[in-house]
Order: sequence, then C-alpha cells, then structure tokens
Amino acid sequence: MPVAPYVLISPARNEAGFIELTLQSMVAQTLPPLKWVVVSDGSTDGTDDIVRKYAAEHAWIELIRMPQRQERHFAGKVHAFRAGYERVRDLDFEIVGNLDADVSFEPDHFEFLIGKMTENPRLGCAGAPFRERNYHYDYRFTNIENVWGGCQLFRRQCFEAIGGYMPLKGGCIDHVAVVSARMHGWQTRTFVERVCIHHRQMGTALQGGLRAKFKLGVKDYSVGNHPLWQIFRTVYQMTKPPFVAGGLALASGYLWSLVRRAERPVSRDLIAFTRHEQMRRLRRLFTVSPFFEARPRLGKDGA
Repeated sequence: MPVAPYVLISPARNEAGFIELTLQSMVAQTLPPLKWVVVSDGSTDGTDDIVRKYAAEHAWIELIRMPQRQERHFAGKVHAFRAGYERVRDLDFEIVGNLDADVSFEPDHFEFLIGKMTENPRLGCAGAPFRERNYHYDYRFTNIENVWGGCQLFRRQCFEAIGGYMPLKGGCIDHVAVVSARMHGWQTRTFVERVCIHHRQMGTALQGGLRAKFKLGVKDYSVGNHPLWQIFRTVYQMTKPPFVAGGLALASGYLWSLVRRAERPVSRDLIAFTRHEQMRRLRRLFTVSPFFEARPRLGKDGA
C-alpha cells in the first residue's frame, strides 16, 4: 500500500542548542517529507545559519524567517506555523505535521507513523510519546488518545476541518487541536512503539519549576477541565517531582483562575466535550460498581 505523502512545519525560536539534533534525525529518515519548512520566529542565536547549512544539501528543507516580535507567548508559535503552512498549501500532501525544533528520533519514525495513518483513514491525528532525560509517560496510566504536541501529525482533511491550530496566548494549543479532532469525529492515537527524545526540559522556555506547574493549572482551567478531574490530576501530580509541591502549585493555578473567573478562550462545545471525556474516563477507572457500565480500563491522564 502506498504511504500518504506528508509535509512538516517547525516553528523555531532561538533553538541553536538543539535544532541540529532535529535536522540530523530528519535527514536520516527512511521516508522524508515532500517539504519540511522551518520557520525561524525572529531567532537571534544562529538557528538560521544551522538550518541553511542543511537546506543547501537537501532540497526538501526550506527556511523562512518571521520578523522579531516584542511579545512572547504561545500564540506566536501558531502564527509561525501558519506562515509555514502557506508555503506548503499548494503541494499534494495528505498529512501535515508540527515538529518541534528540540527533538530527535529514530530513522524510521515517520515511516512508521505515516504507515499507521495510511492504514486507518479515520485516524485524524497521530504521534509518539516523548522521553525527557529520565522522565517519560507511563501509558498504563495515560490516555493513549492524547498526542504530544512536539511531534504531531494531522490528516489534512482533519486539520482543515478543525481550523488548524488556535492561537491561544496561554498555551494548550496542541491539546485543543487533538480534542477538536475527536469532537469532529476523528480518531487520535499515540503509538508507543516509537519515541521522541525531548532535549529542552518542558516549561523552561517561558518559566520553570513550581511556576510552570502553576501556569499548567491556569491552562487546565482555560480549556475547561472538570473540577473533579482536576482533583485527581492534582493528586497524581503530587506523586511526581517536585513531590507534593508540584501538585499544590497545579491546583493553585486552577483555583486562582476559578476564583477570578478567568476568560476561557475555547468554545462551550469544546469544554462540554472535554468534560464528557474526562467523566467517562473516571467512570472507566473506577468500574467497580454495578451502577457503572463495564468498559475497558484505560487509566487517568498523567499529562
């Protein structure tokens, strides 16, 4: 069966310390993309020069540069992605992917994922888990339908149906896109047979430590997490470094947003869908009562 042609877009801002690892992984791929557009989002650290070196040797790599912007927020990544998407829009591709500029992976990474999407026409979004130093998700306890945003592939029809990535200044861009795909009737899936190595510690791009956990709680509120779900999520986070304090910081961010009734930038339909999924997963987790319908045990989200 012929595999679906694909394109990749990588918004990159000052990634000189990591992007060559991503470039090396890409040029080693057994199935290269039709086009890989690296969008330099006002980089000032030599990122552009590194990309140009590889683009000179591989015609399917292209660098475009965005002007520097004063504000730094997550919506800027979406604007950069959209600039890259305009460069590939007229190509004959079936799958489009976001690839962060600080990851590396095995040579058959995309051949494997594209093959899975080719086999299943209802699979709208696919990806692989990530490993960061000694940390990685345990998919006995994490929803296999969630797809990490650092390497996220969308079927073109699905991506355009959901309107692409939403420019959310506070983040959760990749999460909202995956939930929107399921809300539109598409399947989403993480394939644990492959893994991405994430070289920049999550949360360090804008802030780190407990502040990052607090910000994560704010994001959880912004996308409509159910309060009961958030309680379980908080308890789970207390079992991960920084122990206890991280969970408390997460809960504080959520409660701070709840008390001040912070604006939620997503639709009511998406919030309702998110909460329905979360309550369904909690019921599956605690399927010990005859009042609950017996279903496969999936476990709670460790994201």
